[in-house]
Amino acid sequence: MDKVLGIGNALVDIMTKLPDDKVLEKFSLRKGSMQLSERDFAEEINQETFSFEKSESSGGSAANTIHGLANLGAPAGYIGKIGNDTYGEFFNNDMKAKGIQPFMLKTTTDTGRAIALVSTDSERTFATYLGAAIELSDIDLTAEQFADYKYLHIEGYLVQNHTLMLKAAELAKANNMKISIDMASFNVVEDNLDFLKDYVKNYVDIIFANEEESKAFTGKEPEEALNELAEQCEIAIVKVGSKGSMVKSNDKMYRIEAFKATPIDTTGAGDLYASGFLYGLVNHMPLNECGRIGSLCASKVIEVIGSKMSEDTWTEIKSQI
Repeated sequence: MDKVLGIGNALVDIMTKLPDDKVLEKFSLRKGSMQLSERDFAEEINQETFSFEKSESSGGSAANTIHGLANLGAPAGYIGKIGNDTYGEFFNNDMKAKGIQPFMLKTTTDTGRAIALVSTDSERTFATYLGAAIELSDIDLTAEQFADYKYLHIEGYLVQNHTLMLKAAELAKANNMKISIDMASFNVVEDNLDFLKDYVKNYVDIIFANEEESKAFTGKEPEEALNELAEQCEIAIVKVGSKGSMVKSNDKMYRIEAFKATPIDTTGAGDLYASGFLYGLVNHMPLNECGRIGSLCASKVIEVIGSKMSEDTWTEIKSQI
């Protein structure tokens, strides 16, 4: 089975259930967006929601995808940067517990955290303090980290560091790896459009985007956006929520139906879709099957708070696969 290496912002997710959207309005947070924040701002939101139901888990988009792959039984590794603190220890231990090969760089800066605010309609809004994660740089990457891996999965949230993303892509291509990228968030795409377009054109083999992200990238509606993305890479995937997803490669398009689910929290849906899809790829399955496994994983994670599922749920997923 081919191995997948992930690289991203190593964060601890603090999942917070909102009774209404007043907190979003108070802090001027665009619903469904990811907003980078200073440590004090993230802590202010955390304190404002102190009495709300919360849970913590290791997170970050690429880390979630790698976790999902490991739970499915695929060999995986992860590159990130954490602080020398309890959050950092929590993150590193969580990786090791799943059999993931961690390439964790350490710094004196606090480990990053994402305050995930979950609205009653299951939409989530992030106020993210990157902390140590933002200090991951191109000089932290070595050819040895990429050895023996066939796929590199990059989260779009790294786009603020152009030199890091370029170095990762160059090392991956030197190792004959396929590169997949998750577009991360529509506002991230909007703010970094020129760089992302060049990056996709020159390096990316597989694109994961949802409806809003694909529109931010192409200016088009989902199917037309899929067609444009597929012209720029080997495999393009556009997810359209409860309507399922579309996959296109070499002029062949597949429509993947969504599995029925009772959504509680959409956090991790896209990340776990990527887990399932990549799991299919590393097992050399047809693209429509890759999409179905992705859809299955996404349908299960939205029925729980946060991006992590129980061992029983993973057993159920693997039996269905």
